[in-house]
Amino acid sequence: MIWDFIQNEVLGMKWLNRVIGSLLSLTGLDIESRIGASIQFFLYDVIKITVLLCILIFIVSYIQSYFPPERSRRIMGRFHGFWANLIAALLGTVTPFCSCSSIPLFMGFTSAGLPLGVTFSFLISSPMVDLGSLVLLMSIFGAKVAIVYVIAGLIVAVIGGSVIERLHLEDQVEDFIRNSHMNVQDEQGMRQSERLNYAKEQVVGTLKKVFPYILAGVGIGAVIHNWIPESWIETVLGGNNPFGVILATIVGIPMYADIFGTIPIAEALLAKGALLGTVLAFMMGVTTLSLPSMIMLKKAIKPKLLGIFILICTLGIILVGYGFNLFQTILL
Repeated sequence: MIWDFIQNEVLGMKWLNRVIGSLLSLTGLDIESRIGASIQFFLYDVIKITVLLCILIFIVSYIQSYFPPERSRRIMGRFHGFWANLIAALLGTVTPFCSCSSIPLFMGFTSAGLPLGVTFSFLISSPMVDLGSLVLLMSIFGAKVAIVYVIAGLIVAVIGGSVIERLHLEDQVEDFIRNSHMNVQDEQGMRQSERLNYAKEQVVGTLKKVFPYILAGVGIGAVIHNWIPESWIETVLGGNNPFGVILATIVGIPMYADIFGTIPIAEALLAKGALLGTVLAFMMGVTTLSLPSMIMLKKAIKPKLLGIFILICTLGIILVGYGFNLFQTILL
């Protein structure tokens, strides 16, 4: 009962939804109507996600202040083989929230001479799995699903990086990265006040970047939740369509958002009858393989390596999606 309270009232902020519904009703708006329900959904999710976003970015950025690029490089450089890939994937959980922000770090790690497979484990993990996604997923799907999602994302990152390492594709990295040298001087430790200021700056900077995507994601979620018939979603993304996971992954790739923008869409799809694995595959596709991030990555690596990276991530996401669908009854 205590955990249900934490999940529903603290993380899920259900009390906020009730307050918004009561306030809208006082204005004379029928919250049972499509328009009223859409407005309530929009206001509730925008406020909830924004509040959680600010808290999470502050906490994660504070932790991240202990892992500047050079320190992360040194940590990863101490390990080899499977353990190097695992450490790189774990470090990805305390780095930027979107794939476009992760690519400059990937380029820096690669130019510093870290194994290519290790840097790709980091690149896969960073946008797909972070501490913020864990808390947000817990607020919507519960702890069990959130933890399994994070573990699955780490597995995809470790396996993906390991495969790329064994293919020996170092010549597929652009020359300007391979021939550059990262500054390897020790970075000065930050004082406590500097860490707090850094975390505050990250909150403001990240919120400015992602808030438009939150509005767009919640808007789409409100439309799906209140205007699209449940039968349509069940037909396309439900259990009767064996290709639902593949379709969701492909649809997600051209989009650009982070997990904060995809959560409301995922929440609405799940409420309308889409399978859990299908919804999570859509989220992974958006956060890991968005078209803008692939365009940025193309400047750092050659087409062959880019194609292999996309193929590995796509196959991993699809397998995770079908795996979640298979065990949905157990997870929920």
